[in-house]
Amino acid sequence: MDFDELIAQLDLGTKIRLLTGMDMWSLPPVPEIGLDRLVMSDGPVGVRGEQWSSADPSIALPSPTALAATWDLDLARRAGRLLAQEARRKGVHVLLAPTINLHRSPLGGRHFECFSEDAYLTGEVGAAYVEGVQEGGVAATAKHFVANDFETDRFTVDVRVGDAVLREVYLRPFERVVAAGVWAVMTAYNSVNGTTMTEHSELVNGVLKSEWGFDGLVVSDWTAVRSTEPAAMGGTDVAMPGPSGPWGERLEAAVREGRVPESVVDDHVRRILRLAHRTGALRGGAAPSPTPVDGVALTREVAARGFTLLTNDGILPFQGVRTIALIGAAAGEARVMGGGSAQVFPDRIVSPLEGLGERAEVRYALGTDPRVRLSPIPSPTRAQFLDADGGVLAEHPLATGEARWLGQLPPGVDGDRLKAVRLLTTYTPGMSGAHELSVAGVGAFTVTVNGETLFDGTVDLPGGDPAAAFMAPPERRMSVPMRAGEAYELTVTHAAGALKGMVFISFTLGHADPSPGEEALIAEAVRVAAECDVAVVVAGTTPEVESEGFDRTDLKLPGRQDELIRAVAGANPRTVVVVNAGSPVEMPWADEVAAVLLTWFPGQEAGTALAGVLFGDAEPGGRLPTTWPRRLEDAPVAGVTPVDGAVAYDEGVFIGYRAWQRSGRAPAFWFGHGLGYTTWSYDSISADGTAVTVAVTNTGHRPGREVVQIYVSNGAERRLAGFDVVAAEPGQTVLTTVFLPERAFQVWQDGWRTVEGEYAVEAGRHVADPRLSATVKI
Repeated sequence: MDFDELIAQLDLGTKIRLLTGMDMWSLPPVPEIGLDRLVMSDGPVGVRGEQWSSADPSIALPSPTALAATWDLDLARRAGRLLAQEARRKGVHVLLAPTINLHRSPLGGRHFECFSEDAYLTGEVGAAYVEGVQEGGVAATAKHFVANDFETDRFTVDVRVGDAVLREVYLRPFERVVAAGVWAVMTAYNSVNGTTMTEHSELVNGVLKSEWGFDGLVVSDWTAVRSTEPAAMGGTDVAMPGPSGPWGERLEAAVREGRVPESVVDDHVRRILRLAHRTGALRGGAAPSPTPVDGVALTREVAARGFTLLTNDGILPFQGVRTIALIGAAAGEARVMGGGSAQVFPDRIVSPLEGLGERAEVRYALGTDPRVRLSPIPSPTRAQFLDADGGVLAEHPLATGEARWLGQLPPGVDGDRLKAVRLLTTYTPGMSGAHELSVAGVGAFTVTVNGETLFDGTVDLPGGDPAAAFMAPPERRMSVPMRAGEAYELTVTHAAGALKGMVFISFTLGHADPSPGEEALIAEAVRVAAECDVAVVVAGTTPEVESEGFDRTDLKLPGRQDELIRAVAGANPRTVVVVNAGSPVEMPWADEVAAVLLTWFPGQEAGTALAGVLFGDAEPGGRLPTTWPRRLEDAPVAGVTPVDGAVAYDEGVFIGYRAWQRSGRAPAFWFGHGLGYTTWSYDSISADGTAVTVAVTNTGHRPGREVVQIYVSNGAERRLAGFDVVAAEPGQTVLTTVFLPERAFQVWQDGWRTVEGEYAVEAGRHVADPRLSATVKI
């Protein structure tokens, strides 16, 4: 298609208008050239669409760390196809995922949303994900370009990093996904070496567009564009969201006055049209239809294949287990995804309690509740949208007492007239006593029970990150005496509206049953554990620990979960701990329990996948995509707090397992570690140039899968250079040939330079467990 011919039909004002969102999630249509509205949506575990509400549910895949833990590129590609199917169902052209920043520090708040600490593994999994999404005619967006590896002061921080480190580590996964043909890239909030990324012409125009030949769209992170000429000239093509912003009339004036060449604007528009053509939003474009995918089955498969068995004394898989003591807040109410832009509303979540309850007699005990905020009240709720006189503009159902609308109001709601949102629900408690209600959000609220006002006031937001207001808002609690079996009418009214067409509404009516206190809860868990064949403790992080908008302060399990685990293990030596976290946590009890199974954030099919793995229907196929420290103090790289507005990447290329190798310290679990339900022998290795062939045999008694990992060593350290997932029946030997990339033998010295010489090429089960070695000469 001749995009220049279409551009020639547009006047300057229309072209400028295309470069800023018409609202929170879309670019404006231009019917005269056949351009439809171009819709974007957050990911990466699902496709939210333009409404962030339980009224518009989405499939919820496991977290990116879980997907990376499979080390399976075909599975990542299939996950991408499912997301394309979801995007097309919701009218979305551009999926704002994957996040391919790195696990530089275990304290990174969005660690769960990234794939790995290793640039090569991140690039390979990211490329497969991108290919799957785009096979369905939906654009993937690699983000956040670049060095956006922590959350603290993310809007203003300056990352100081050398060219060689940028090229060899932080730019490398972006280079890989560009080579895979990604259609969009998102610029980050942060600066790099003194220049904010939306204005970073050297990296965006120079490296991304010119050197790498990227012909897709560069979109800003939301509100990241803060200037007119520098951002327009810096390579960012689209400023989101809109319609207000620093471009518009100011950019048009800059062009008319000769401060920004019109050719620059034309290039931005050309990239928009190309993206629209690829996704079917431009007349004459033909986006391919996604291959039909069973979303529930694939979500369950990804979960099980990502589950990572860290330790096992032989208790798993369960055999002859009739009674299970299931313990922990996350067992009854699974945490299946991280907070922030990664969050969606699935139409169902299978908890461990539900999943295991179908396989054995389960006796549940809460044990301890580490959650800082109350969970949304679990009863069906009506959301009423009110005008200034209290009249109802529209009413929409919600699955729980959680209300969120970001960017777009539900159908039938006039944003100009909207002044308040009211939630109404009827709750019938199962037990008598002092129940807790809460409202979580920012602004003015009124809470009533049976018409009596319990709270009428304003809740203020500490700090300045708007993501915190949306994802981790402050909370006000109220104690309410309730009787079991009696229905209570609950309402919460929030003063809210649309500002300049922008919608930003988020609040929750929370609830908790009466509690006997932590000591009694732990004692009850111990009693239940002692009475059962096995105990399964589901322990994990909370939304206040892992989310967009803030970094972690430590790696400890919140609350008294460590104490609970030790008490349960003391009562029943057949205790399995299921770690429900998206990123590393300290596990001081790991040597005191029978098994530790890491499920990451496992997606909506959490409980079904967990039951299948514990009982041996499926093998836990995961291998760690990042190194897990025993204690935070041991981590070679941890700092995420700016000093004088900057974070210096002084460790250079030595992050993750490369830093651990250099430190001489041993972590709790190395990069690449993970057990299965069978055993393997590594039989032979041969290298023909950069083609490495490895033979492995399943020496166990059941079918299994192995991740054969290939590392290149120069004597000082090993670096991942290839991998493959193989499957074999008991006694079967399989061969795999892995082709090592050129980058495995190169360094950046004002250009890529191959370091010639002899290298040890090693095959093993993790980075510190080489089983076979061969020599290659480069």
